Amino acid sequence: MQLRDRKRELAIAPLWRLGFRPFFLAGGLFALIAMAFWIVALTGHLGAWQPAGGWLAWHRHEMPFGFGIAIIAGFLLTAVQNWTGRAGLSGRPLMWLAALWLAARLAWLLKAPLLVLIPLQVAFLPLLAFVIGRSLWQVRQRNNYPVVAVLLLLGSADALVLAGLARGEEGMQRQGVLAAMWLIAALMGLIGGRVIPFFTQRGLGRTQQVKAVPWLDRATLGCALLVAVLTASGVALEARAWIALPFACLALGNAVRLARWYDAGIWRVPLLWSLHLAFAWLVVAPLGQALWHLGLTGNPSLPLHALAVGAMGGLILAMLARVSLGHTGRPLSPPKTMGIAFALVNCGALARVFLPGLLPSVALPLAGVCWLGAFALFLGHYAPMFCHARVDGQPG
Repeated sequence: MQLRDRKRELAIAPLWRLGFRPFFLAGGLFALIAMAFWIVALTGHLGAWQPAGGWLAWHRHEMPFGFGIAIIAGFLLTAVQNWTGRAGLSGRPLMWLAALWLAARLAWLLKAPLLVLIPLQVAFLPLLAFVIGRSLWQVRQRNNYPVVAVLLLLGSADALVLAGLARGEEGMQRQGVLAAMWLIAALMGLIGGRVIPFFTQRGLGRTQQVKAVPWLDRATLGCALLVAVLTASGVALEARAWIALPFACLALGNAVRLARWYDAGIWRVPLLWSLHLAFAWLVVAPLGQALWHLGLTGNPSLPLHALAVGAMGGLILAMLARVSLGHTGRPLSPPKTMGIAFALVNCGALARVFLPGLLPSVALPLAGVCWLGAFALFLGHYAPMFCHARVDGQPG
């Protein structure tokens, strides 16, 4: 049976053997394409051409629901195989799932009729949740059920965006997108809380493991879900002093977790300091939101971009760089230029969050160029890995 399974897998083109391959490649390419379109759109050089909802609505939706969800799908479709010991999605089913993601991207960009766009867009997250949930249910792995719950909540947030698009209500679209960002923050906190301390100790060869604090992990997850709900309802979109509390608690919880994982040796290892810096933005973003709700800062967009560029972009790039090496059978030593890529995405976040008040004409173009440079470096080194078999001859 094992030999027969191996023969079947070798008959599948390498790109479709495991979920990380097509979705990491597609997500990385989309990170470049979407940012390039956004930069050009800001200059007004795209003329009268508009995607569904207009360029602002497209950019706001596609960064979490196009780019972010592609990477989340690739990571979870691969991780669930390790969690359950069962074969992950591959071959034709994986092709169809990737095709659904791509069709939705094209429908948004080419302004397809809503009767086409909405079914394509709304189907992906529930289908992904079903695939992940089915594997977890088969082995009754309850500790990972929250992952499925967050995917379904993300699907609900997307449905809110689509309802706003259909009704022409910009407010509903914004509520859904920003709620999704905090749900992605919850997922990053959940997954990051498991892998960052493990990767840190393993990467530095430490024998003493950092003990988990389950109540702290649950509390930060709860705070992230709470601010997502408050955002989806529209309550958190207006400055209210009491809403500063859950944001402040989320920032504090993530700060404590990050401090517990810290080891001075991380600064010698790009695959580690990139993870820690990305998680640090999960402290900056909710702290900035808390300060805005207290009336101490004036622009709520800046902490949201700390979340989008610094935390989401940074953690995605760091995880892509490590996970892709491990699952293609390579040593965990990325190309040296990936250190530059990690630095670029963090510089882009700094420019987008802290420069608008000082150099508004420079901040957005600089942030965009840094983002493009970071993902171009990633794709230049990693794209061929996704299209070729593992170098160690193992399946996957």
